[in-house]
Amino acid sequence: MGLAPLPAQLQAGKIASRVLKETVDQVKPRAGILNLCRLAEKKIIEYGGRPAFPCNICVDNIAAHYTSPRDDHSVIPDCGLVKVDIGVHVDGYIIDTARTIDIDGTLEGFVSATDDALGEAISMIAPGTPLSEVGDRIERVIKTYGLRPVKELTGHSISRYTLHAGKTVPNHRTHGSTQAEAGDCYAIEPYATSGSGISETKNAFIFSNTGLDKTLEGMAEKLRLHLREKYGSLPFASRWVQTGTKEIDVSGLLRVLLRNRVIRAYPVLAEKKGRPVAQSEHTIFVSEKGAVVLSQSN
Repeated sequence: MGLAPLPAQLQAGKIASRVLKETVDQVKPRAGILNLCRLAEKKIIEYGGRPAFPCNICVDNIAAHYTSPRDDHSVIPDCGLVKVDIGVHVDGYIIDTARTIDIDGTLEGFVSATDDALGEAISMIAPGTPLSEVGDRIERVIKTYGLRPVKELTGHSISRYTLHAGKTVPNHRTHGSTQAEAGDCYAIEPYATSGSGISETKNAFIFSNTGLDKTLEGMAEKLRLHLREKYGSLPFASRWVQTGTKEIDVSGLLRVLLRNRVIRAYPVLAEKKGRPVAQSEHTIFVSEKGAVVLSQSN
């Protein structure tokens, strides 16, 4: 009998699929983005999982890493693309999945490009498949829609409590020699745009611990220890950090932790020319017979 996904992976996959669908159903013009993020994260816990990272809801040219800050008043626009990216873990086994919604039906080619590229990529995966060839297939499919893959963003291997576990699944042709192996778990996530690429913005609302064991002082030290104990290696949102009093400057404390390199920031990523970006994503398990899609309901 060949390798098979663990029960915790299957459970996390079912939760992720359900939460993604229920969140996407609420993505409508004028809906508050903060409310959508909170809804997704609440449902993950309600259904028996834990967030593997903050819910990302990225609009139009925002490609990745946007989750609402605590005082976010932004809403879903009347038109354009909205990407919902959900992470769930059960006992540290992580599922990462995303969909793009074309709000007014004018950019459906973007959604089809990444959906089709994702499907083609998954169909290729088997033990021994060069990941560079997967990237080549993704690029070819996206280009048939007159779009470009976002080369700066990649899929990635996943291990227990580690979202990015070392291997990358490129979204374009490369010359790497890394192969998929039986027992591997990957998040495959094609991105497509009509622009030229992405760059970091000045905003960051997602952070993670670096593992640097550096003792600080006062409230900064208390926060460092709290974040390390509560989130370990997994990303967290600035809005998740609660103190119970407005007298404590959480943003200021996070800046202290960043300066001391005990946490890292994940800047919001945006398309350089302001062009729309689409994303489709599933998490797959590599069995001896091929890819098992964990993040879909069946």
